[in-house]
Amino acid sequence: MSALVVESPGNAVVLQVPIPRAKKGEIVVRVKRAGICGTDLHIYKGEYLSPYPIIPGHEFSGVVHEVGNGAERFQVGDRVSAEPNLSCGRCRFCLSGRANHCDNWAAIGVTLPGAMAEYVAVPEELATKLPDSLSFAQGAFIEPVACVVHALNRLSPRTGDRALLFGAGAMGQQWVQALARSGVSELVVVDLAEEKLELAMRWGATQVLQAGSAATQLQGRTGKDGFDIVIDTTGVPRVIANSFQYIGPCGRYVQFGVTKEDDSVQLRTFDLYQLEWTFIGSMALNHTFAPALAWLESGRVSTEHLVTRELTLESAVKYLQGDRSPKDMKVQISFE
Repeated sequence: MSALVVESPGNAVVLQVPIPRAKKGEIVVRVKRAGICGTDLHIYKGEYLSPYPIIPGHEFSGVVHEVGNGAERFQVGDRVSAEPNLSCGRCRFCLSGRANHCDNWAAIGVTLPGAMAEYVAVPEELATKLPDSLSFAQGAFIEPVACVVHALNRLSPRTGDRALLFGAGAMGQQWVQALARSGVSELVVVDLAEEKLELAMRWGATQVLQAGSAATQLQGRTGKDGFDIVIDTTGVPRVIANSFQYIGPCGRYVQFGVTKEDDSVQLRTFDLYQLEWTFIGSMALNHTFAPALAWLESGRVSTEHLVTRELTLESAVKYLQGDRSPKDMKVQISFE
């Protein structure tokens, strides 16, 4: 089969590799769609947790190709998607509802062969059938939506909260829809791209600001006049450091965007003390795949309009190498 392989940081190629065989309790999925996210770019650049060589791809959907012994929930031909994170279910983190911090954590497309390939092996318990109403493109969005659901569970927005969101890319747009439905009274979105800001305004933002002029327009929104919620989806340290000034008294900050492992920012610790801030990190998903699927199936969150490019494996290599545009939102590899 053809697969995109990151052989070493900064070196991605399309290779012919063996089709995986379904081990006991596994299914093999013929991939139809695989999303590319910021984490995949970090993996390509050598800025994340992955070993090399690695086939990335943790957002995907497809059709069951093979069913292993002991896998009883699926049949060949079933349309499926799958949560990528594997946890042991026995360690202290799994037993206390923190499976995304499992002592034996692994992930399809991060530490295990992923879905930027024609076929991918998946433990049966991680897979879920796609409703007929969802396309393969939507099915590949369940994982990123589940990440937003996990972050929302940690944040617990209150009705009437005032929110400031940095970043209106594919993940930021999902945040816009989620926050708009969570009861916030104000949702200000900041980004560089006018097209993304226009989209955010159509899907629930109350105000959008172009990054170059945001500081001027946000004058007076600091200290006691700051926001109840500030969220970063960019993963850019200078954006993160700048955003702290807009957190109001008892405000909550969410670090959702992925940074490099060695990135750091400075913080005025007196502000943390005096203004009683709460800082929230949110990594991946945590038993939130099912509610994300329910959101998509019910139409409470829409994703079709977020796919701006469909690539082949070969063009995906070029994308990782830098053939990207500020207008890109969700880019998917299509095998359909």
